[in-house]
Amino acid sequence: MKSIPESAIAYTRTKTFTEESVPVKIREHHQTAAGVWGLITVVSGEVRYEIPSTEETHILTPGTPGVVEPGISHRANPIGEASFFIEFYR
Repeated sequence: MKSIPESAIAYTRTKTFTEESVPVKIREHHQTAAGVWGLITVVSGEVRYEIPSTEETHILTPGTPGVVEPGISHRANPIGEASFFIEFYR
């Protein structure tokens, strides 16, 4: 998994999602716009983060965030009870 460039600046974030409130769009393969990075931060529990183009699967936990690269298809699904949010950078 890559890192968000140091020059990128956070400009918005989602609300905190739970296993019950995470939108379907996040659970299915989707991508950010060109130049937009994401940082998936787990507050509690675990989230499965999948990047099909590189066949990567990461189990995200509090203290182990996931980086979303611009334009790369991915999806995130809570594993059982979990809460997380996504910050966006450009």
